[in-house]
Amino acid sequence: MFHPMFSVLIRRPDLVMNHVAGYAALVKEEASSMGSEVAKRAIAGAVAAVGFLLFLIMAGVAAMMGGVHGEFHWTLLVVPGIFLVLGGAATAYAMKPMPRKPFGELKSQLNADAEALQMLKGQ
Repeated sequence: MFHPMFSVLIRRPDLVMNHVAGYAALVKEEASSMGSEVAKRAIAGAVAAVGFLLFLIMAGVAAMMGGVHGEFHWTLLVVPGIFLVLGGAATAYAMKPMPRKPFGELKSQLNADAEALQMLKGQ
């Protein structure tokens, strides 16, 4: 008459609470791992912005120094180039795709539980 889930809820609420606690732990674990990844990407974005800004400043200074002295020196390219490479590397890190889908393990666990409930419903 009633779904088997209701009989489990009535007879063994501790099992259901353990299951819900497991879900809470899984959500917390996945949220913290995604949060740290997002924080790393935000820091890389800030490093990229500072690197490109310093590149522009140093390139301007190098252009002024080259114009005043009238001669070319290799350091006029190397110093701004360091910041250009730093900004490019940080941009590449910040823009790479996330290593895994967010909350993928939680979604698969929910799907497995839904399939188990469907099997119980069919009995």
